[in-house]
Amino acid sequence: MGTTAIKLIAGLGNPGSKYQQTRHNAGFWFVDELAHTVHANLRAESKFHGEAAKACINGEDIWLLKPDTFMNLSGQAIAAIARFYKIQVSEILVVHDELDLPPGTARLKRGGGHGGHNGLRDTIAKTGSKDFARLRLGIGHPGDKSRVHDYVLHAASREEHEQIESAMRHAIDVIDDIVNGEWNKAMNVLHSK
Repeated sequence: MGTTAIKLIAGLGNPGSKYQQTRHNAGFWFVDELAHTVHANLRAESKFHGEAAKACINGEDIWLLKPDTFMNLSGQAIAAIARFYKIQVSEILVVHDELDLPPGTARLKRGGGHGGHNGLRDTIAKTGSKDFARLRLGIGHPGDKSRVHDYVLHAASREEHEQIESAMRHAIDVIDDIVNGEWNKAMNVLHSK
């Protein structure tokens, strides 16, 4: 898994109150929760096409980002902030909802394809690389491919939402290891949940 330290944590989602509680916004929920935990204030930054904050995590300066470009153009915001601060693609952690994992599950992964996720697809296109790290937050699958679009754009049930929040807290518990690039250590803890 390597030991590349993380300098940017970008959560994927759609801006606006209409989408706030939808499953597709799990990445936004994570960044909001992490910002709250580390006392960072997200602010609108037009040059980064989103809300950004500088956070201190385990003694390191880390950028937090919530693109406001809508999911399908997430990479525009991620590439903009990465270019500005000279952050390598391998130093980026993208947090996103994951259909292939049940609610309550969080998994770390480095590299790979987009698996049909439009936010990942655009991030790969705009950064020109698949080599960024991912934190996959399970939201479950509706059971039929034709129902996916509706499913991700609807709110999770109260029970599912609590499970997703629990998985986010487990990931935040190992955020120091993630930021330091201690992948195996973080995965051993997170993947045993």
